[in-house]
Amino acid sequence: QVQLVESGGGLVQAGGSLRLSCAASGLPFSFSKMGWFRQAPGNEREFVAAISWSSSNTYYADSVKGRFTISRDGAENTVYLQMSSLKPEDTAVYYCAADRRRPVQLAATIYDYWGRGTQVTVSS
Repeated sequence: QVQLVESGGGLVQAGGSLRLSCAASGLPFSFSKMGWFRQAPGNEREFVAAISWSSSNTYYADSVKGRFTISRDGAENTVYLQMSSLKPEDTAVYYCAADRRRPVQLAATIYDYWGRGTQVTVSS
């Protein structure tokens, strides 16, 4: 049974930084990629960033490019999202996701597994 558990969310002032973590268990080495999505109140869920598990190639949404960094720790089966220069519009529930389809397509937004989310609130 694959489990994805996010952590690290919280309240931060605009311009600040926050680091999210996603711990994967079950079948982590079967993943081709992992990613982060977010959903603000009243909005649809949107793609944020993705990383290839084997190569560490990354792909970002234009809205976060240059501010967010996705990375992974294979030894700990964990993916991270380092968020800097945060803006109020970054406020959302952030979800971790994993996919096992191959070959990997980082721009594709269909994933097999999802976490339950962690709240990030950026104050003005």
